[in-house]
Amino acid sequence: MGTATFDFSDEVVIVTGGSSGIGRATALEFAEAGATVVVADVRREPKDLSTETPTDEAIEDSWGEAEFVETDVSDRSEVESVVAAARELGGVDVMVNNAGLFRGGSITDLDAADLDAMLGVNVRGVFLGTQVAATDMLDRDEPGAVVNTASISSSLAQHGQVGYDASKGAVRMLTRGAALELAESGIRVNAVAPGQIATEFLDGWTEEAKRSAAGGGESGFLKSIPMDRAGVPDDVATAVCYLASDAAGYTTGELLHVDGGWQVA
Repeated sequence: MGTATFDFSDEVVIVTGGSSGIGRATALEFAEAGATVVVADVRREPKDLSTETPTDEAIEDSWGEAEFVETDVSDRSEVESVVAAARELGGVDVMVNNAGLFRGGSITDLDAADLDAMLGVNVRGVFLGTQVAATDMLDRDEPGAVVNTASISSSLAQHGQVGYDASKGAVRMLTRGAALELAESGIRVNAVAPGQIATEFLDGWTEEAKRSAAGGGESGFLKSIPMDRAGVPDDVATAVCYLASDAAGYTTGELLHVDGGWQVA
């Protein structure tokens, strides 16, 4: 089969949650395609077990310019600081709202504080990232792209995840609403919906998932994935780059599942 290549030369991309996992893979893919990348995260050090090199440092070692900005995406002033940093580099061309938080719990035992924390990162963070980045694009009268990290939980309820499911359902509608309002200004807003991806996002699943991703497996949480493996961060990163690229120039308001067929099983 053919391979996809992208060219983001002379473009500035912000990736929130870019220090680890899907965010790190996405930042690296944009950098390899020529972009200047602003990595926004609450910590610079990666959680990934396979490396200790910060994302921005890895980019500068291999491809080009990158900057790290410590960022709590639920804080408007900190999101504005990230966009200001991108403005110094030329202005935001692509905004990837990837930062996320998971706290498990059923409807009867989920603590309200945990719900508030997830809504702060997963919903408020996407709202603020989209709003502030779009304002920068509009101020410069430049088209651009926003790509949000949603989830299979955006449309599929799962046991013990009621708060997380609610937050990711909101991401889906934020994406659609923003896409509708910004389309006439040339700003496209889309989202990826990852399924089971082998990252450090969920403690206790990483190592088994990575083994399964390499060669399939019979572990319980993988049985219903038609492609018989967990995803890896690069699977999602490529989809994000596609949605941000001119190849998706007539696509907005879309929720692109990257889940090995999970939602159709």
